[in-house]
Amino acid sequence: MNTVFALWKRGLKAFIRNRTGLIFSLIFPFFFVYVFGAIFKNEFIQNPIAYMLSGVIIATVFESALNLASTTVDDMVSGFMKEVLVSPAKRISVAIGQLLSAATVSTIQGILILVIGLFVGIRFTTWTTPLFVLLAMICVGLVFSGVGLFLATIVRSGQTFQIIKTAVTMPLTFLSGAYIPIAMLPTSLQYVARINPMTYATAFFRTIVLEKTNLSTAELVKEGLAIDINGFIVTPIMSFAILVAVGLIFLVLSTNSFIRTDFSRLNRSATDANEIWG
Repeated sequence: MNTVFALWKRGLKAFIRNRTGLIFSLIFPFFFVYVFGAIFKNEFIQNPIAYMLSGVIIATVFESALNLASTTVDDMVSGFMKEVLVSPAKRISVAIGQLLSAATVSTIQGILILVIGLFVGIRFTTWTTPLFVLLAMICVGLVFSGVGLFLATIVRSGQTFQIIKTAVTMPLTFLSGAYIPIAMLPTSLQYVARINPMTYATAFFRTIVLEKTNLSTAELVKEGLAIDINGFIVTPIMSFAILVAVGLIFLVLSTNSFIRTDFSRLNRSATDANEIWG
C-alpha cells in the first residue's frame, strides 16, 4: 500500500509542478468549445456550449490518461522503474500506483475544466449530478489509464510512444462525438465510431452532464446520446457497461504486461525523476 501511495503522490507532485502544462491544458480545450460549438450548432442541441463542454471534458480526461503513460515510459527508459522494482515493492503495487496516479491527475484536469464550464454554460439542477459526473470521470480515467499503461509496456522508447499515442488519441477523439456529433460524420466514419470505446464514454458522460437521463430512447438517439446500430439502440446505461468491460480488459492486460516486462533490457540515461520523487 505504501508503494501505491508513494507513486500516486509522485504523480500528483509532477502534475502540480508542471504549471505551464497545466495552464495550456486548460486553455486549449476552450478553443474547441467556441470553434466547434458555433460551427455545429443545430436544432437538436438546446445548449451547444454545454454540449461541447461535456465532450471536451471527457476528451481531456481520456487524452490526459493516455498522455500520463509517457511518464511510465520515461521511467522505464531512464532506469527509474528498474530502481523501484529492485526494492521489496511488488510489481502489481507499482502498476496500481501508476494507474491510480494517471487516473487521478486526468480526473483533476477534467474537474478544472468543469469548474470553468460552470461559469460559461454548464448548469446542474440537482446536487447528485456533480457526484455522478465525478464518478464518471474517475471511471473513464481508470479505463484509459489502463490502455495507456498497456501501450507503455509494449514500446521501448518515449519517441515511439509519442507516435503511437498520437495515432491512437486523434482518431478516437474525433470519431467519438466529443467535438463533432457522430450524425455529422460521413457514413463510413459513423461505422468506425461505433467500434470506438470513446464514443460510448462520450455518450454516457454527456447524458449525465446535460441531465438527460429521463429522455425517451428516441429523444436520446436524436440528441446523439444513444447509439443506433442498425436498429439496435445502445442506451447510456449500455454505454457505461461497454466502458466498464473495456476497462476491465485493459486493466488486466496492462497489469499483466507490466508484471512480465523485462526492464533490464531497457537502456538507462540521465533523468530528473529523483527530484520529483524527493
